Amino acid sequence: MNELEHFQQVIADLLTTAKKQGASATAAVVNASNSLAVDVRMGEVETVEDTTDQGLSLTVYFGQKKGSASTTDLSKNAINECINAACHIAKYTAEDPCAGLADKELMATDIADLDLNHPWDLSVDSAIEQAKECEQAALSYDPKIVNSDGAQMNNSNGLFVYGNSHDFIHGYKSTRQSLSCAVIAEDNGLMQRDYWYSSARHHSDLLKPDFIGQKAAVRTLARLNGRRLSSQTVPVIFQADVASSLLHHFTGAIKGGSIYRKSSFLLDMIDQPIFPSFIQISEDPLKIRGLGSAPFDGEGVATRPSPLITDGILQRYILNSYTARQLSMKTTANAGGVRNLAIQPTAGLSRDALLKQMGRGLLVTELMGHGVNMVTGDYSRGAAGFWVENGEIQYFVEEITIAGNLKDMFQNIVAIADDQETQSSTLTGSWFIDHMAIAGE
Repeated sequence: MNELEHFQQVIADLLTTAKKQGASATAAVVNASNSLAVDVRMGEVETVEDTTDQGLSLTVYFGQKKGSASTTDLSKNAINECINAACHIAKYTAEDPCAGLADKELMATDIADLDLNHPWDLSVDSAIEQAKECEQAALSYDPKIVNSDGAQMNNSNGLFVYGNSHDFIHGYKSTRQSLSCAVIAEDNGLMQRDYWYSSARHHSDLLKPDFIGQKAAVRTLARLNGRRLSSQTVPVIFQADVASSLLHHFTGAIKGGSIYRKSSFLLDMIDQPIFPSFIQISEDPLKIRGLGSAPFDGEGVATRPSPLITDGILQRYILNSYTARQLSMKTTANAGGVRNLAIQPTAGLSRDALLKQMGRGLLVTELMGHGVNMVTGDYSRGAAGFWVENGEIQYFVEEITIAGNLKDMFQNIVAIADDQETQSSTLTGSWFIDHMAIAGE
């Protein structure tokens, strides 16, 4: 019996035991992982970590009373104690008419192989060598690179198994590798720091160590000799790696929990325009080798590609079975979140072309703070980036704040560049927004 089969049997036995204790329905999850993480700094090894983790969490229902418990000890006695604890809790909780498993007919029946599992026989010595190569490529790029925050190599293997009393017990393995580097540059007594990274399911898809190091150096050097700006209202471009945060604000505002609690600035907006008509946003949980891919969601519901925004118009909320029942809707297979979110770029529009189109304004490359009100949509965050004149970057800008309202920002998108950030499960290019307020000097 392999590891996957073993944990499937663990869950099967658990479901049987919970039923004998009177539970009308039960769900359980086992997560197991092992990973190697290496940190080097200034050519010296700082840490080497080889970790193994596992855990089980379960939820039992007595009618519409719910109890949950978890354990990291997967021995039979520990699991039985966990079941007892969950059943005890359930008997003392209030009934919730929305509680329960996702509907049986929604369970995934065809568990697709999404090519997520690519174990890498990476030795400690090889991990150290690649991290050192990455850092050295940054340090040797320019004499102004004077220090390092280090380079990190990670190699992780995971196993996820979910089962419930709808006779659903399935799981899958997945891997993720990453390499990152952060360095410090100095000029005229002033210092700046920046980084770069790569992440992938298969190690062959990682960017080369020297490329990552050199890009970290280039990004850091570009930040030297920064200036302030006077307060003004100007066009703004959010570079791709920070534009993803705007997409996350959008998805956060249409999550079922925010909607049924009426704590979102996008209440009652289904079938209403939120973005300009050229904007298309979708998720694709079945993307091959996708960093967010999964054949079923956290409740066993079959996942599928699905639009969120079509021609600027909101198509649906992001729902699990509980929030769907709160809203008298159906789950959208999003228990556990959105998977492989993507916004389509404006065809053939590079970031350089986007800068030319903007002409004069601010290119935002870093955001700081948490000044986003998800109830009103008010947006105010510390920022850094580059001032642009005649479509060309002029100098680094720091110590400013950008402000607006997310509803207006979404509606005022002029274009999306095709420089998609591919190192995460959110795929987006740079966003050009018609105008925002800058608070500076």
